[in-house]
Amino acid sequence: MELQTKIPLTPNDNPIDYQSKLVLLGSCFVENIGAKLDYFQFQKLQNPFGILFHPLAIENLVQRAIAGKNYQQEEIFEQDGIWRCFDAHSDLRSTSSEELLHLLNQRLRETKTSLETSSHIIITLGTAWVYEHNSSSKTVANCHKVPQKQFTKKLLSVTEIESSLNNLVRMIQKVNPKAQIIFTISPVRHLKDGFVENQQSKAHLFAALHQIIKGHSVSYFPSYEIMMDELRDYRFYDKDMVHPNELAVDYIWQKFKSVWIAKNTYLIMDKVDAVQKGLMHRPFNPDSEAHQKFKTSLRTKITYLQERYSFMKFS
Repeated sequence: MELQTKIPLTPNDNPIDYQSKLVLLGSCFVENIGAKLDYFQFQKLQNPFGILFHPLAIENLVQRAIAGKNYQQEEIFEQDGIWRCFDAHSDLRSTSSEELLHLLNQRLRETKTSLETSSHIIITLGTAWVYEHNSSSKTVANCHKVPQKQFTKKLLSVTEIESSLNNLVRMIQKVNPKAQIIFTISPVRHLKDGFVENQQSKAHLFAALHQIIKGHSVSYFPSYEIMMDELRDYRFYDKDMVHPNELAVDYIWQKFKSVWIAKNTYLIMDKVDAVQKGLMHRPFNPDSEAHQKFKTSLRTKITYLQERYSFMKFS
């Protein structure tokens, strides 16, 4: 008896391995997949401007990075002694305007280099709802808790999203035609927008994205569908009933791994996993002979990996 509907998945013929260089951009679900890739020591650049929830914010980052258009003083603002930028998440902030500009422009350069040299680019779309700054008519990536009366909330149309994604794909393919672009839609529910409004938002993303998939050589991973159809139970949600919990993230990661991670990489992943678990081990008696042998064995495993993959960093 089948008690669960399963999304049919097929391994991709251009999978990720330890030679791959990844760029991850988009909503907070990128952070979930990125954390797994980070744990297993893959080479990646993840959300250099922090979490970006909607397509226009991702498009803006890629456009500015590729064009090399540095941020200027008039594009940042000070609030309660902290300097911020409407194009970036609140994680990117500073008490100094000079320091923030340096950080933003450094991240732009990193993004440009990574986009030009990456083998795989994973883009996760979170919402079609955006906020337009009234005084500048600029669509922001993050409101930074600036009073809501300064913004107008707007639902992007399917046409607007399709145009943005079309620009995004063309920009990337122009500078890096060999890059494998993987789109996904975040299973995180944006219930602050409203229950009906969240569904409307996701529907617009789906409709626009699948037009792009038809017109370009890009791929799609069904993280949203896996959450909604294979994990349709609140026990797979975090306490906020909005975000997938650790079990759900692990489940979707295994599905992603089966499609996008090369099978000949699994053995090295197991070795990395053993090292990571060893580093998290807390001994009852740090001075015991058994623990000293454990530490020597762990150092040997780390040396083995780093001699073959110099980019791996264990702390």
